[in-house]
Formats: sequence, C-alpha cells, structure tokens
Amino acid sequence: MVLVSKSACRDSVSSVQLSDVGIIRSLIQLITLALLAWIVLSYVVIFGRVPWEHPIRKLYDFLSRVIEPMLRPIRAVIPPVRMGGGSLDLSPLILIVGLQIIAGLLPR
Repeated sequence: MVLVSKSACRDSVSSVQLSDVGIIRSLIQLITLALLAWIVLSYVVIFGRVPWEHPIRKLYDFLSRVIEPMLRPIRAVIPPVRMGGGSLDLSPLILIVGLQIIAGLLPR
C-alpha cells in the first residue's frame, strides 16, 4: 500500500494540466507559423511562377493540404470580399485572430 499526500496528488495533477496547456499553446504557435508561411509561399508560387517540381512548390502544396481544411468552415461563413477585379480572402486573418484569442484564454 502506497500513501501519497493530498498536496503531492494536487501538484502532479496541476503539472499534467499545465503541460497539456503548454502543448496546446505550442500547437497554436505551430499552426500560426505554418499559416504565415503558407500565405507568403502562396504569393511566391502565384507571382513567381514556380515550376511544379520545385521544392518551394512541394512545401506550398503540403501546407495547403494541412491548412485548407481549417479555412473551409470560415470561408463557408465569410466569403472572399470582392475588390475591383479580384477578391480578398479574409479567412487566414480570421483564423490567426481566432487562434490568438484561444491562446489568450488558456490559463498561464
């Protein structure tokens, strides 16, 4: 039979919860950085006319497969804003703001 004090149990539970929060924060930061990289690479691929076999294009395609499923629900609610002959997709900005709000609501 092992006897453990209540404070030891409480400390171990709180450390597990804090490490979970740390993992969630790290995941939010990773998604935000991937999203920013995807935005920059989208301009490089579109305006730089990067060939299909180029490593930058492969990275952009990988990031697109990861990020597009997160943007689809936002685009379903908020369509791109028409501006002259083109349109402005606000879904990446909304996702970044939403992720930062979630990170701000997490306990320290």
